[in-house]
Amino acid sequence: MKLIITRHGETEENRAGILQGHLPGKLSATGVDQAKKVALRLKDEEIDFIYSSDLARASDTAKEIAKLHPKTPIKFVEDLRERNLGEFQGKKKSDFGWNAKDSKVTQIQPKKGEDMEMLYRRVERFLHETIAKHHDETVLLVGHNGINKALIAVISNKKHEDIQDVDNQHNTSVNIFEIDEDKNHKIVCSNCTKHLD
Repeated sequence: MKLIITRHGETEENRAGILQGHLPGKLSATGVDQAKKVALRLKDEEIDFIYSSDLARASDTAKEIAKLHPKTPIKFVEDLRERNLGEFQGKKKSDFGWNAKDSKVTQIQPKKGEDMEMLYRRVERFLHETIAKHHDETVLLVGHNGINKALIAVISNKKHEDIQDVDNQHNTSVNIFEIDEDKNHKIVCSNCTKHLD
């Protein structure tokens, strides 16, 4: 199985340093351009199925990619949503003394959201089901920084405590894995943004 993982384009909230979590998010003009560029990058991939977070910032990015794969089925799922940040959603990073570029969200433990272990378990279950269903196909996942870091942690046989050590995912960065049933997964490319150059 070939697994391609990308993140949504830049959002207005990303620019403003706002924590989004389960909020929909709105692609900025730059984000729309990034989505079109990652679509062009992936146009020659023979993608058999697309799964995307159902949150607007990811689903809008996935729809741009799907325009160049009109026959490929696409499904919008809650399993690929960003981590639920509970009471911190909609707050600015500056409220915590961080600058807009900081990604210290792993330090937040929301009372009404998900902790890192819950995020990891959600991703682990989704990946297991997806690999079983599409074991000899090419599948694209369109998600978010946190969820994609969790996906990469699971694929890399890391623990939930290691999610914070996975590189922050750039907007529309591309990760490609060759998934082996014996868990000897091969990384073809990681967090690549050459299509934005």
